[in-house]
Amino acid sequence: MAAAPRRDETVAHMPSLRRVRQVAAAHDHPTADDLLQRVARGDAAAFELLYDQVANMVFGVVRRVLRDPAQSEEVSQEVLLEVWRTATRFDRGRGSAATWILTMAHRRAIDRVRAAQAAHDREERVAQREHTPAYDEVADQVETRLEQEQVRRCLGQLTELQRQSVTLAYYNGYTYREVAEVLDVPLGTIKTRLRDGLIRLRDCMGVEA
Repeated sequence: MAAAPRRDETVAHMPSLRRVRQVAAAHDHPTADDLLQRVARGDAAAFELLYDQVANMVFGVVRRVLRDPAQSEEVSQEVLLEVWRTATRFDRGRGSAATWILTMAHRRAIDRVRAAQAAHDREERVAQREHTPAYDEVADQVETRLEQEQVRRCLGQLTELQRQSVTLAYYNGYTYREVAEVLDVPLGTIKTRLRDGLIRLRDCMGVEA
């Protein structure tokens, strides 16, 4: 019985984003959720299929943040590598595979931007410390943390579809149509869930209409 391929071996042969791949037959088209669960068990063939399904979407999310095509491709490959290495962390009960992967892509792209601007950020922080009293800086940090906690708490009160829709549309920059495609839900339903979700968020956070 042949030994299953090690994860490192699969990663070494991971295809380039530029590679043109054949579309799977219509009768054999497993969902990203199913494929990711198989990837978590070390199924290299499932990873190939998952790669085909999500690579373009991952690149689109990263490109929207980074703009530069070469950097976007590099970061996209890093994201797909991370999907392979961390597939066991995917919890189907907390959202779809597409949402999990694209959120990972958005975070990785943001990390790249922050890393590239690290020196500039350090200079700004030094300048702010020179011109802003320490107690003001601490107060701002506390206020920011409290606002973030309130947003997380209020998001937790939404339905799963509302939370996924709001996250994709207002945190990841997706259009309503893109949200509908990612979640595989009719566009009209997405618009309704977004409207209802934003109303609930507004009420939870005490924001006046």
